[in-house]
Amino acid sequence: MLSMFLGTAIPEGVLVLASVIFCLTLSFLILKNPPDFLPRDHGRAFAVNGELSKGKLRGVGLIMISVFLLSVLLFLPVSIELLIYSVIIFLMMLSGYLDDAAKNPWSDYKKGAIDLVLSILMVVTFLCNNSTEIIFFDRSVYIHPVLYGILGVILIWVSVNVTNCSDGVDGLCGGVTVVMLIAYAIIFRNNMDITYKGSCFVFAVAILAYLRYNWHPSTMLMGDAGSRAIGIFLALIAMKSGHPYSFLLMGLVFILDGGTGLVKVFVMRFLKIPFLKNIRCPLHDQMRKNMGWKDVPVVLFMIGAQTFLCIVEGLLLILL
Repeated sequence: MLSMFLGTAIPEGVLVLASVIFCLTLSFLILKNPPDFLPRDHGRAFAVNGELSKGKLRGVGLIMISVFLLSVLLFLPVSIELLIYSVIIFLMMLSGYLDDAAKNPWSDYKKGAIDLVLSILMVVTFLCNNSTEIIFFDRSVYIHPVLYGILGVILIWVSVNVTNCSDGVDGLCGGVTVVMLIAYAIIFRNNMDITYKGSCFVFAVAILAYLRYNWHPSTMLMGDAGSRAIGIFLALIAMKSGHPYSFLLMGLVFILDGGTGLVKVFVMRFLKIPFLKNIRCPLHDQMRKNMGWKDVPVVLFMIGAQTFLCIVEGLLLILL
């Protein structure tokens, strides 16, 4: 957008740097003096130490995601495809924020329906603008658009929900996401154009600004507004990388931490089977409640595990 306004070509690295600096600065300024309309957390009845969140600012994802999208659209090359993605990410964030601010939390079915609709919209947009060939290590494999669409919707829905379920400890969701974003931008740098590579770094600094206030003991929570938008963006980047299956390894921390809880709820609710009855879900609650870990060691362990998985992904692509 900046190049179009000035009417001259600006080096890609300069555009990314300008977007990163703008995003980081604006995020810090707003979060330092957050708007009064942000809701307060009511505490979580069934979460470990959930009462400690009561009274903290919630829904800060509204600020984080808005500043991120503004920074990308102002400085990085813009296309119709990117504009549609931005609207979808904003709507995902907005649905989470409205849930955060609601007096009575939305039902799982309502949120699931919204996830499904936005997932379909994003996959349709992707299919209209991208090839459905995926790179399986050093080979190109064609996937029929219908099959790709189905798998893409599943990827987005899973990413949104496992990310959301993992956001239960100060710094965990944000810290793991920063590692994933930087890893995707570096490992798959030759598979994505500057807009999507750059947006990974911009999103990372937006989250870092938030982590300044979310690290234990936190004063702010991103809420569903942040975690749900993070989930849909991570799925988009996985598809844009040409290696959508990479999410199975790159997102394994979220899949194991948040996904086990989703599976447990599904099995117990619909199949009436006492599944994982001796394990608390998400797994970060198992580590804190049943294993006696403190919050910070849990978060550092998750971030360390995420870093290790990203290194493994990079090595696999080099060696295979």
